[in-house]
Amino acid sequence: MSNLTPREIVSELDKYIIGQEAAKRMVAIAMRNRWRRQQLDPELRDEIAPKNIILMGPTGVGKTEIARRLARLANCPFFKVEATKFTEVGYVGRDVESMIRDLMEIGVNMVRKEETEKVRIKAEKNAEERLLDLLLPGKKPQPGGAMGFFQGGQDGAVEKIEPPREDATREKFRQMFRAGQLDEREVEMQVTVQSGASVEIMAIPGMEEMGSNLQNAFSNMFPGKRKARKMKIKDAYQLLIDEEADKLIDPDTVNELARERVEQQGILFIDEMDKIASRHDQMGGGSADVSREGVQRDLLPIVEGSVVNTKYGMVKTDHILFIAAGAFHFAKPSDLIPELQGRFPLREELASLHKEEFYKILTEPRNALTVQYKALLQTEGVTVDYTREALEEIAVMAEKINEETENIGARRLYTIMEKILANLSYEAPDKSGSQVVIDRDYVVAQLGEVIEDRDLSRYIL
Repeated sequence: MSNLTPREIVSELDKYIIGQEAAKRMVAIAMRNRWRRQQLDPELRDEIAPKNIILMGPTGVGKTEIARRLARLANCPFFKVEATKFTEVGYVGRDVESMIRDLMEIGVNMVRKEETEKVRIKAEKNAEERLLDLLLPGKKPQPGGAMGFFQGGQDGAVEKIEPPREDATREKFRQMFRAGQLDEREVEMQVTVQSGASVEIMAIPGMEEMGSNLQNAFSNMFPGKRKARKMKIKDAYQLLIDEEADKLIDPDTVNELARERVEQQGILFIDEMDKIASRHDQMGGGSADVSREGVQRDLLPIVEGSVVNTKYGMVKTDHILFIAAGAFHFAKPSDLIPELQGRFPLREELASLHKEEFYKILTEPRNALTVQYKALLQTEGVTVDYTREALEEIAVMAEKINEETENIGARRLYTIMEKILANLSYEAPDKSGSQVVIDRDYVVAQLGEVIEDRDLSRYIL
């Protein structure tokens, strides 16, 4: 687990997310508390439950991005799910426990990737030998290797035994392969293919695990077969590395490590939480409120702490960190059922973004939109530069449109930037080697008509 301090976590989040200092501090403390908990005695450690968080604020202010970047910093399993997914079919849609199974799947893939890196050197060595066997069938390396070996003569002198000719040929091919001279040559090798048509199981809502088990059973009934296939040597080498790595990794160890990581470090981000809150001041209610409250009651045992059956074993949810998010324009956290409210003790409201924040979003983050578009057009040989006045004008326009139409936060910058650079992107292949400066006049020329016509901007921007 990452041992970054709260200050270091906030500093890392600042590289990608502008503003929202209070929310960053809250999630940084929550993540540090997980590290602190791991340092305690096992008896006390099990008693300390994570302090789940509700992030409130309009769309496009950074709620999801904060949680996603936090998970990357901590190198822990992270899964995002929309609460509305569980209300799509009937009163309750998809089985709520499915999000734990999805999180476990992510954890297994994460640990498998780490274990693969640990054995990668040995896997590459084994894959190289198998590839040379394909290039030189029937010519296995002799004991002593291609460099020869020494043995004592009749008079006690040591003499070197030269390697057989086929070993010398193998070494020559090895050097050519390592130099990349054989990458484009084709080789025929055996690959595993699934026999017959794949079987799709339509699971009944709430019984996805049974459908998954049935699908696995059918897969075992029709195991994959080996089939000869021609491919380039560089592609065959990667395939052989994966096969050799799978042989070196113990799947039971991977599953055990993944289960422990999910239980102790997993983060579940539940978006659209406000959409399942039932407003008590509404008259009637009907089936929609019944569905929403049903989802809340299904979520409750998962958040409180329960055991979920997955194909990798039983997973406890007691110490998984749940971060809920929603706009909460109409419903409030107090509209959730009291038991669920109590399981989200930390709440933070994220502020709407204004022109100052928009300008920083365009200039400060490592992956800023301006950097992305500049890199995209550079692939066509077109160099794009932005003036400060142009970016300030874009920020002002974004704030103005958000105020006059729907406030979609920083996502407004995507539509504006795309509109500004649409013509340049279209003509870029014909302008290779040119340099374009995006100034304020260029921005106004591309957006002036749309900005003036309020009705038009509502549909285009």
